[in-house]
Amino acid sequence: MDETRRDRDTEGRARNARPRDGLGRPLPYGVPGVGRQPEGVVRTPEETVQEAQRLLDAGMPFHAHEVFEDAWKSGPVAERELWRGLAQLAVGLTHAARGNATGGARLLRRGAAALAEFAAVRPYGIGVDGLIGWAEALAGRVVVGAASGAGPVDAAAEAPCLRTPVR
Repeated sequence: MDETRRDRDTEGRARNARPRDGLGRPLPYGVPGVGRQPEGVVRTPEETVQEAQRLLDAGMPFHAHEVFEDAWKSGPVAERELWRGLAQLAVGLTHAARGNATGGARLLRRGAAALAEFAAVRPYGIGVDGLIGWAEALAGRVVVGAASGAGPVDAAAEAPCLRTPVR
């Protein structure tokens, strides 16, 4: 790849073709990376939750965010805030795993706030109330950890369970 030219897709839109690592960070051209999530995939809510959970469990929250983003953009208007909030949680975990404590905590809290209206509903079996608690707790730990010199969090170890049991 000629690194002086901008990567373009078949329709001429700018697209970065550099390989990415599991947290979505660009790698040098020619280095093997993690397969990217295809954009614009329309999935059922069940497929969305299953694929996002698989990616979260694998320590790839950036890729899970892309799955949620597809649902946010293609789903019913009444559910957009749900999928957007879930995408923000995944991006918050991504930033925390990259060592960006401020951005990670901010996005975790923003995602939790976006999900608040769904807490009592459990849409598609998603344990929204548990995710809100997880996000707030992780945001606090990330900020405290950064202040004490702790490094990035382990994305796989910190991955939330999207379908927490009802208590």
